[in-house]
Amino acid sequence: MKILFVHQNMPGQYRELAPWLAAQGQHEIVFLTQREGVQLKGIKTVVYKPFRTPEQDAFGLSKDWEAAAGTGLGAALAARQLKAEGFTPDIIIGHTGWGELMFMKDPYPDVPVIGFFEYFYRTTGGLVGFDPENPANDQAYFFAEARNSVPYASIEQVDLGHVPTAWQRDRFPESFHSRMYLCHDGIRTDTLRPDPQASVSLGRLERPLTREDEVVTYIARNMERARGFHIMMRALPRIQAQRPDARILMIGGNETSYGAESKHPAGLRGEMEDELGGSVDWSRVHFLGRVPYADLTRIIQISRCHIYLTMPFVLSWSLLESMAMQATVVAADVAPVREAISHGETGLLVDFFSPEKLADQVADVLANPGDYAHIGPNARAHVVEKYDFLSRCLPEHIARINDLVPEARRIKI
Repeated sequence: MKILFVHQNMPGQYRELAPWLAAQGQHEIVFLTQREGVQLKGIKTVVYKPFRTPEQDAFGLSKDWEAAAGTGLGAALAARQLKAEGFTPDIIIGHTGWGELMFMKDPYPDVPVIGFFEYFYRTTGGLVGFDPENPANDQAYFFAEARNSVPYASIEQVDLGHVPTAWQRDRFPESFHSRMYLCHDGIRTDTLRPDPQASVSLGRLERPLTREDEVVTYIARNMERARGFHIMMRALPRIQAQRPDARILMIGGNETSYGAESKHPAGLRGEMEDELGGSVDWSRVHFLGRVPYADLTRIIQISRCHIYLTMPFVLSWSLLESMAMQATVVAADVAPVREAISHGETGLLVDFFSPEKLADQVADVLANPGDYAHIGPNARAHVVEKYDFLSRCLPEHIARINDLVPEARRIKI
């Protein structure tokens, strides 16, 4: 089969599917992306540029649409060139969020398209207006609907939509639901496993940290409010007061992916450090930045308590990966997390807005690991059953692809 993947930040949600297809050695795969310098074995990378980007002073309500249209046109023109060079795929699989698929039926009018639908903006039940420290203004509805012009246009340009979780699906209008299939991207539970012998060396410590230490972990792409970084930081004094030997390992960048940026010159981390001051023993808090994936897994494998905080938003891979490695997770009690965690069975849920409750639950896990020993194995079993890439998600993705292509071109597992 000939397959065209489209994602501006390759490989994105196709980090498992695309390499698996390439490894079969039977398919011609092209990946259309804006990201430069990325090569995956068996996959041809083609970099495109948006046709244009919005002017700096573009009117806010139209800026997202203008950006999406420019991105979509750039992707379509690159696809035209691919077609001129002789590449016509049997199927196109890509992300709709940046508009990349909006014009793909121009170069390939007869090729079926599966589009990934990640998020539909609303003024209730999601990021907007959730945190009282950042209330929504009276124009939030208009800006949310303006951003939704992209999925509204994209649903008409795909043959089938794909959405990874029920919570994300339910953000979209009901008219979208019958045109989507629900299946997670997939977690490699065959390689993400607990390792009792794992250890992590940090430069300031005399010896490596292991499972015998009171290691608390927090992971986010960026340390931002959407992922509860301010709540995590405010819990530190109380955690340390109850468990003075705890080591807190914080992984993530200091930028902002979602929501308002901190006005502090050192970002939200600097803002929170100023707020907390001497109430925290900073020698026991380790900000590791972004780390290589292999190091990330080792850090989770030594974690006695892993903290996952998020406002109601897209579920992070890191949560399910941590569960696959049998981490005892203390997480925010919000709807997308409740889809993956049952309190007291596969994890522990706490009020997002209570640093005190978060700290008390973390301290209890550190103090009484035997009381929570069942959670890690239960969490792994749940992820294997519901989210495993090879046994659960891959067969569903392949079945959906095969439904759209001639029988002679179908993929075999």
